[in-house]
Amino acid sequence: MTLPLTQIQPLSQPVNIGDEVATFSAAVEAEIDRHLAKYPVQRSAILPLMFIVQRERGYLDPPGVAYLAKRLALRITDIWEVATFYSMIYTEPVGKYHIQVCRTLSCKIRGAGAITEHCAQKLGIRPGETTADGRFTLSEVECLGSCGTAPMFQINFDYYENLTPERVDQILKSLG
Repeated sequence: MTLPLTQIQPLSQPVNIGDEVATFSAAVEAEIDRHLAKYPVQRSAILPLMFIVQRERGYLDPPGVAYLAKRLALRITDIWEVATFYSMIYTEPVGKYHIQVCRTLSCKIRGAGAITEHCAQKLGIRPGETTADGRFTLSEVECLGSCGTAPMFQINFDYYENLTPERVDQILKSLG
């Protein structure tokens, strides 16, 4: 037995995040249409569409959120609920290289704290900050699923495992 979907009604006191709604090129709109065609319930496309907006705008900003809410016929809060749950969706600007150090148990036991501290010292920033030139953002995140090769971090979408301070220096140097 299947139950009908509950239609979500707009809030009686909607959140005001401004009037600006992001716009995208015809090519990006076509990419969004292709994703929407995959899902019988449009809401299910929320994550792939967030990645597209983030790719195009650098992060999921208020105009991007407004676009998604309008395009998916959802409330602004529905978009923010999903965006703030996932560490790979950025709700603030991040640097060209986003270094996400795993801080969960396996990595912590194997020295993630020292790796975070080394990155912070090398870059002159603390976790949650971006370098003045906008090149690096340093974050601590929950499990990245590479426990057997701890400690590790992710830079953008690439994994770097079995880290030592020397290996971190090599990786950062390779980024230019």
